[in-house]
Amino acid sequence: MQARSHGESEHLARRLSDVTEAVTRTVLADVVLAVTTNVEHIETRRIRIPAGVAAGLHIHNCPVVGSIVEGSVAYQIEGESEVVLRPGDVFYEAEGARIARFDALDADVTFVAHFLLTAGQRPEIEFPAD
Repeated sequence: MQARSHGESEHLARRLSDVTEAVTRTVLADVVLAVTTNVEHIETRRIRIPAGVAAGLHIHNCPVVGSIVEGSVAYQIEGESEVVLRPGDVFYEAEGARIARFDALDADVTFVAHFLLTAGQRPEIEFPAD
C-alpha cells in the first residue's frame, strides 16, 4: 500500500468535504416500535399493483417498512384516518396491524417493501374475513 503525499491527502479531504456538504439527508419516517424483536434478516421486495386494485383488509406476520416508487395508494390502518401515499412517501405496518386499505388509485403502483424477519421467519400475509 502506497502512502499519500500531504498534497494528495489535503485534496482528498477537500473532495470528501465537498461531497458531505452536497449530500442532503431528510428523515422520512421515525417510528418508535411498540414491540421490539430480534431482527435476523430483512427481505426487500418490489411489488406492483395494477390501477384500481384494492388489496383488501390484510395483516402481516412481521413489521413492514416501505416506500412508494410510482403511482399512489389509499392507505389506512384500521381505526386511523386514510391517507394518500405518493412517490417518495414511506409507510410502516406493525406486525399484526390490520391494514384496512392499501388500494391502487388511478395508475399502476410500484412500491418497495422491507420485511423485518426473525430467525427462520418468512413473510406471510393474512386476509381476514372481517
